[in-house]
Amino acid sequence: MLVAGIMKTNVITISPLATVREALLLMKKSGVKSLVVDKRHSGDAYGLIAYRDVARAVIAEDGDIDLLNVYDIAQKPALQVSQHLEIRYLARLMIQYAVKNVLVIDNNELQGFVSDTDVVSHLIDRASSGR
Repeated sequence: MLVAGIMKTNVITISPLATVREALLLMKKSGVKSLVVDKRHSGDAYGLIAYRDVARAVIAEDGDIDLLNVYDIAQKPALQVSQHLEIRYLARLMIQYAVKNVLVIDNNELQGFVSDTDVVSHLIDRASSGR
């Protein structure tokens, strides 16, 4: 099976210029633990901001959620794969780079998002169906 079969296409994005407070409020409102950081121009890369990035910058490093912008703490460029990649290779990449979330990009445009939960859910579905 390909990444296209398990990726989420309803991705929540945020501007890199937004404050960390705005990012946290959007995460809470949307019920998600991470956001895709938009590109600033066509040649730019997408990024990711997750709870752990906020925890590291604000709690561990004593940052201010009103003074820090998303681009200050986001993972950029985020790990990216094609929707045409087999899931087993996605899983290997996620393990190799110790990431929980991967962007699905084709032709430098955001197509979706895959989390480690999506990969494990696919594995559980396969196991329960006997495949």
